[in-house]
Amino acid sequence: MQLASSGGRRLRHAALAARKFALETGRAVTRKELSASAREAEKALGLSAPQRLVLSQLVACWGELAMDRLLVWPSNQRLMSATGLSERAVRNAVRALIEYQLVIPKDSPNGKRYAVRDADGTIVDAFGFDLTPLYARRGEWTAAVAEQKRLKEHLKRSFDEITICRRAAEEALIALAQYHPAVDRTQIESSLTTLKARTPKRSGSTLPEGLLEAWKELQKRAEEAFYQAGCGGTKCRQIEAEKGSPSETCDKGSQVDGQSARADRLPSQPLLPALIAEACPVVSNYVRPITDVADLVAAGHFLRASLGAHPSAWNEAVEEIGAIQAATAVIYVLQLYDDDVSSGRNRIRNAGGYFRSIVRMIKAGAIDLEAELLTVRRRRMM
Repeated sequence: MQLASSGGRRLRHAALAARKFALETGRAVTRKELSASAREAEKALGLSAPQRLVLSQLVACWGELAMDRLLVWPSNQRLMSATGLSERAVRNAVRALIEYQLVIPKDSPNGKRYAVRDADGTIVDAFGFDLTPLYARRGEWTAAVAEQKRLKEHLKRSFDEITICRRAAEEALIALAQYHPAVDRTQIESSLTTLKARTPKRSGSTLPEGLLEAWKELQKRAEEAFYQAGCGGTKCRQIEAEKGSPSETCDKGSQVDGQSARADRLPSQPLLPALIAEACPVVSNYVRPITDVADLVAAGHFLRASLGAHPSAWNEAVEEIGAIQAATAVIYVLQLYDDDVSSGRNRIRNAGGYFRSIVRMIKAGAIDLEAELLTVRRRRMM
């Protein structure tokens, strides 16, 4: 047998389940408390904008009556006027709030929403919506919001760790290419490219399974490759007995032409980090002090962005003049740009382009970078 529709609201399982929620005996709920519970529910459930508008208007209708249920009875016309939504949008929002077990519909015999008063005019009952589940489940909303915050923090830390691993792997590959160019880096570079393609933006909601562990493994492989290359295939640091007179220079017997000597002179200077620190105080913006050549390369790679130079400019500079001179050029240009801005002359309009020009001049031998640093330091000490 098929029953004819009475025109009333369809019976829903969510509405029946929501009826099981009740207030504590004698509990008086203020509009402020109900509004706070609604805000927590909005965050916990991720309600849409129309659903939030309708829920806030239902809460605003609560008159803080001395009743065991939180009953409100605004008409659709009032909800439409208060929210600016169409009637269909209001109906859809109400239907969703019922499915979320936030409100319970309480329909009258004629389908209207109104309050029932006694002989003295006191409201004793009403037909409309029951907001009791919204407030009774406030503990669920608080726990859900706290869990969302925890997951968000965990996701942020995971992205931070991935960034650290990526930078460490890239630095290891740069150092490997600079100091041990004969070592095969193809597999590690291929893995780096693959992981970069797999890694979503920080705006993404989740990370692929096992992505962080893959980045950690890549960092370990890259650093281990650089370490093994530095050890010469041995398992421990090799210590060679000193031969010859202590008064003899370490480069005795080496035969290099003038151009090679000029290219290698800058990296061989043991006081180069100190010279750069004295000539270019702008390097203090780096996160850690520069104590050796490895710190110098890392600082140049990091400060490249301060010039507004594209990453390709750094890669080209490393290929043309080497990572050490490229890093020194970055710091040198950054100091010139900072001095130019501080003086108000503003002659350097494009610091990134100026960096590319300096690299080309260094490669052509038109600039002796060490001499330039000495000149800058002498001028600064005057």
